[in-house]
Amino acid sequence: MKANNQRLIANWLYFGACCIAIQILLGGITRLTGSGLSITEWQPLIGSIPPITEGEWLLSFHKYQQIAQFHVLNAHFSLEDYKSIFFWEWLHRNWARFLGLAFLLPMAYFIFHKKISRKLIPALSILFLLGLLQGVIGWIMVKSGLNQTATRVDHIKLAIHFIAALLLLCYTLWVAFSMSMQELKMRHRLRFTTLNAVLLALLVLQMIYGAFMAGSNAALAAITWPDMNGTFLPNQGIIGLSLNSLSGNLLNIQFIHRNLAYLIFLLTLVLYWRNRSWKINPSLSLIRAIPPILVFIQCVLGVSTLLHSLEKSYRIYALLHQFTGILLLVSLLLMLFLNLKRT
Repeated sequence: MKANNQRLIANWLYFGACCIAIQILLGGITRLTGSGLSITEWQPLIGSIPPITEGEWLLSFHKYQQIAQFHVLNAHFSLEDYKSIFFWEWLHRNWARFLGLAFLLPMAYFIFHKKISRKLIPALSILFLLGLLQGVIGWIMVKSGLNQTATRVDHIKLAIHFIAALLLLCYTLWVAFSMSMQELKMRHRLRFTTLNAVLLALLVLQMIYGAFMAGSNAALAAITWPDMNGTFLPNQGIIGLSLNSLSGNLLNIQFIHRNLAYLIFLLTLVLYWRNRSWKINPSLSLIRAIPPILVFIQCVLGVSTLLHSLEKSYRIYALLHQFTGILLLVSLLLMLFLNLKRT
C-alpha cells in the first residue's frame, strides 16, 4: 500500500476511534441520566427520526409508562420530563448510526478507488461485524429493563455492552497503529510484553467491575474511603467464588473494584520503571509517562465519584472517571503494540 494511502486509512481509523470513544461517553451520560429505557422500541432505520407531533410524543410517552422504571422511579414525570431523557437515548442511538455511515461510506470510496490493499479488507470486515454486534448487544441490554419489575437494565448485560464497545475501540486503534506506528516500533528494541499484557488484562477486568458498579449502584453500599463502612473487608467477607457472589453482591463488587485499582496503580508504576530505556526517544518517553499520570488521575476520580455518590456532582465525576479509564486503556494498548516484536 502506498504511504499516502496508508496515512489516509490510518487517519480515517483514528477518526473512527474518536467517534467510538464519544459513543461510549454518550452511553455513560445515558446511564447517568436514567435515559436508557426511554425508547422502548428498536427501529434501526426509521428510529432515527424522533417524534414530531404532539400525538407522536404522547404515544412514545405512553409506551414508556408501561414499564416498571416509570411506575417506580418516574411516576411524577410530565411529557417535558420525558422528552429530556428521550433526548440522550435518541442521541446515543443516532451517534451509532452516524458511526455506521462514517465507516461504510469512506470504506466504499477507498475500495472503489483502490486505496485499500486486499490484506486490510479482512480486518475492516471484522470491524464492521463488531459494530453490528455492538448494536445487537445494546438492544439485548435495553430489553432487559423493559418489563414490569426492573427499574434499570441488567448490570451484567450492561458490562457486556460496555466491554464490547471497548473491544471495538481497541481493535480499531490496533489496526490504525499497525499502519502508522511501525516506524517507531522498529527503531527500538522493546521489552516487558508480559507485564504490559497482564496490566492491560487487569484493566479490562477492572472496567468490567466498573460497569458492575455503575449498573448495580454498588457505590451506595459503602460510601466511605479508604475503609468500607468502617472495615477494610466487606462485613460478611468475600463469600464464595460463584458468579452471583462476585457480580451480584454489592459489597463484593465494590471491594474487588477498589483493590483492582490499587493493584493496577502499582503495576503501572512497575511498568514505567522497567521501560526506563524508552527515555532515549522523545516519543517513547512521552508514551511511557502517560499511563502513570492517567492511573493517578483515575484513582482520584474513582474516590471522588464514590464520596459524591449522593450529590448531583456525582455525574460529572463518574463521567470523567469513565473517560480517564478509556484514555488509560488506549495508552496501555499503544504500549503493548510497541512492546511486541516487530512485524
